[in-house]
Amino acid sequence: METLIVAAPISGIIALIVAYGLSRWINTVDAGNEKMKEISGYIREGAMAFLRREYKTMVIVIIVLVLILGFGINWTTAGLYVLGALFSVLAGFFGMRVATNGNVRTASSAMSGGMGKALKVAFRSGAVMGLCVAGLGLLGVGGIFVLMGVDSAAVITGFGLGASSMALFGRVGGGIYTKAADVGADLVGKVEAGIPEDDPRNPAVIADNVGDNVGDVAGMGSDLFESYVGSIISAVTLAAIIPTVVPSFGKEFALDPIVGAGFALILSAVGIIASIIGILMVGRGNTNNPASSLNAGTYISSVIVIVCALVLSKVFFDNYNCAIAIISGLLVGVAIGKITELYTSGDYKSVKKIAEQCQTGPATTIISGFGVGMLSTVWPIIMISVGILAANAFAGLYGIALAAVGMLSTTGMVVAVDAYGPVSDNAGGIAEMSELPKEVRTITDKLDAVGNTTAAIGKGFAIGSAALTALALFASYSQVVGLESISLLSPLVIAGLFIGAMLPFLFSALTMNSVGKAAYQMIEEVRRQFKADAGIMAGTSKPDYARCVDISTRAALKEMIAPGLLAIIAPLAVGILMGTEALGGMLAGSLAAGVLIAIMMANAGGAWDNAKKYIEEGNYGGKGSEPHKAAVVGDTVGDPFKDTSGPSINILIKLMTIVAVVFAPIFIIVNNGSGLFGF
Repeated sequence: METLIVAAPISGIIALIVAYGLSRWINTVDAGNEKMKEISGYIREGAMAFLRREYKTMVIVIIVLVLILGFGINWTTAGLYVLGALFSVLAGFFGMRVATNGNVRTASSAMSGGMGKALKVAFRSGAVMGLCVAGLGLLGVGGIFVLMGVDSAAVITGFGLGASSMALFGRVGGGIYTKAADVGADLVGKVEAGIPEDDPRNPAVIADNVGDNVGDVAGMGSDLFESYVGSIISAVTLAAIIPTVVPSFGKEFALDPIVGAGFALILSAVGIIASIIGILMVGRGNTNNPASSLNAGTYISSVIVIVCALVLSKVFFDNYNCAIAIISGLLVGVAIGKITELYTSGDYKSVKKIAEQCQTGPATTIISGFGVGMLSTVWPIIMISVGILAANAFAGLYGIALAAVGMLSTTGMVVAVDAYGPVSDNAGGIAEMSELPKEVRTITDKLDAVGNTTAAIGKGFAIGSAALTALALFASYSQVVGLESISLLSPLVIAGLFIGAMLPFLFSALTMNSVGKAAYQMIEEVRRQFKADAGIMAGTSKPDYARCVDISTRAALKEMIAPGLLAIIAPLAVGILMGTEALGGMLAGSLAAGVLIAIMMANAGGAWDNAKKYIEEGNYGGKGSEPHKAAVVGDTVGDPFKDTSGPSINILIKLMTIVAVVFAPIFIIVNNGSGLFGF
């Protein structure tokens, strides 16, 4: 078994090698004319400068947590925390670098090779991010288990904590950056000045394009990196704690720690290979329909995982129970993606209804979008619940962890599909600013429209995986602190439950207000430049792009601190002051409330965005009409919903849960787990 487990880190290395090969291939594609290269250079420099400044800021948080972990827990956990943080940084850095190289080459390919070539370049640019996320994640977790064996279960959560803490700061910081720039560019440029999206006269246009990368490439990558890592860690830790699985269906079976951990690790290795096959299949056949090509790659990788899960489950456990748990998670992930598409794609009635409401102004636009967002929570929650019940029925708490592993087994493919979107969006911006032929922008707009839907699907997938991963980590927490049940008749538990349910709202308020503050500065700066230099609108003067990039960067780095610290401080405070049972109530409350508000925000924002694009296609008066202006307002409200607060909440609930798991030994010591209050 130990020999087979080596396949996990090896597959991680294979993923990184393929990612390197794809990046080399992308660099061979023509980058277009000098104007295109210049604009792409601005975007790349802005994105990489933001990442460097963000990581420097986060070094302080890392040092503080290392000292707390080292002195409070043990230095092995502290060391693995640093390793997890480092791997998260590397995944974001590599993915961002290739995405900012691929955007201009996508535009150039659209001009020289049409839809097929542009799709292949854009998707493979995103695929590098996907393979880096899965490759580094499995290399880290698999490598730790190979080196330390079963003993790793006691400290491997440190690696997950490093990934989670970096993910939250990265997601929040990137989200604030991108939406400050986007809101400023849209409200002043499109609504007030009446100029098109990505018009080079708009001072915020470069910052907006930079934001697409720091928010939707690096941010989403770090989000799914920590989900991916967290799901495997929860399976490894539960395998070490639970001696026997007693399912509701089928016979009970022994859960050897090495076999239980090995099954999750090897299945994840299969998922990486399946993702590579799916990635290489995209762009073949009919490329005039990008959505069908992307879906084909996703379905191919999923089918491979399902078949291998059945085989591995029979070999490892002599039953199919664990395979059913894996498959339930995978199918829930695919189902949530499809449900998200139904509520956020312009091809379906929800978005068309919002576009229709735009005819009566911004107020009805916003009301309609809220309604769609709230309604969109129903089926994802039902699907998650079904997945949890099925996984638990066939493999107990270990099965819930496996469901999360199954859902995230094709992370390489999922992130690739998601990251393809901002690459296509940037390509359209470069085409507009470089004044390329209209047919080029037509191709990039079609790619971008599909990218908006894939981004929404990616966010839905991230939220669904967050629910399963957080629940699996919660199961690990309950086992570590010895909680067999939590009584809802206990006032302490109820207090924890309410505190937990409040935290996603407090977190959302902090992040939404942060976007508002940063956007205000951006709006004032864009207005100032238009007023101070009439040549900008006339096209005879060049806007000060760097000033807008700097505003977004400074605002994001300043405003990300408070929300990020909240996720670390809250579970520590409740665990130490109120005890382990109250902390369990807090984690349950934050999970239930957080998943709901995250789905609502992400889907409402995606629906508003595509309602705007539906009108821009010529419906209800098209660009410049009153319905279009109302749609832009709705889209602007939805920007922080779908790209800042909504997707950050799923990291919040996972980070709080893994903090609880890592610091559980301290909570147990404080008054025998009853907390300083001593109830």
